[in-house]
Amino acid sequence: MRVVLLGTGGSAGVPLIGGPDGTGDWGHCDPNEPRNRRTRASIVIEGGQGGEKGENLLVDTAPDLRAQLLACAIPRIDAVLYTHAHADHITGIDDVRVLNRIAGRPLEAFGTAAALTEISARFQYAFRPWKPPGFYRPVLEARTVTPGETVTIAGMPVQIFAQDHGAMETLGLRIGRFAYSTDVARFDEAAFAALAGVDTWVLGCFTRFTPPPSHASLDRALEWAARIGARRTILTHMGPEMDFCWLQKNLPPGVEPGYDGMALDIPA
Repeated sequence: MRVVLLGTGGSAGVPLIGGPDGTGDWGHCDPNEPRNRRTRASIVIEGGQGGEKGENLLVDTAPDLRAQLLACAIPRIDAVLYTHAHADHITGIDDVRVLNRIAGRPLEAFGTAAALTEISARFQYAFRPWKPPGFYRPVLEARTVTPGETVTIAGMPVQIFAQDHGAMETLGLRIGRFAYSTDVARFDEAAFAALAGVDTWVLGCFTRFTPPPSHASLDRALEWAARIGARRTILTHMGPEMDFCWLQKNLPPGVEPGYDGMALDIPA
């Protein structure tokens, strides 16, 4: 199995719009380090084993989706999983229509009942039944999942667990020895149990300083990483305080910053 980090930035990306000359507000990030340029958080999980390629699962349709898929050379998507309904995780939904054309069919979209209800209310046209031929709009078929269950998505067994994102619940996921936890401020014991024994964990960590109530600080993320003890913990959903080179120099062994386009080969 292979995981590609399409985007590793927070809801506003890095750099933020603005800056002294209008070319971006980089915060504490060095603009000369290309790995500090971050689009909004999303991943693709590529199934398959033994050299055989499987199906591709897209986690969230970030606003930068088209550019991300092109930059990372992702040829097709077979299903979508939504972690939650915040704008930075859903508003690339219109690009699904091209993914529909490639697949030649509607795509299943998995999420909690609350998330899918909100997404379908905002993008009602994407969830109307398909009338062939052709795809002139995105066509998604809603599939409700519940934390605590394991669901087959894109041919892979996906274990779903709940995460506390402050004002709302998000979904974490685990497939084999890989886990993904973006947009999280707190874990309960059920989530820690779901993460036990994981080899590679992609974890949301917004800031080195005082975090908003919906996200983790670096101190908290490091506490979680020490508790889980994964061989690799890779930080994502990072804001403009999270300079790549500073993180490389200061993070403990086994913890590292992610970057847009980073590919992870997950051991079986």
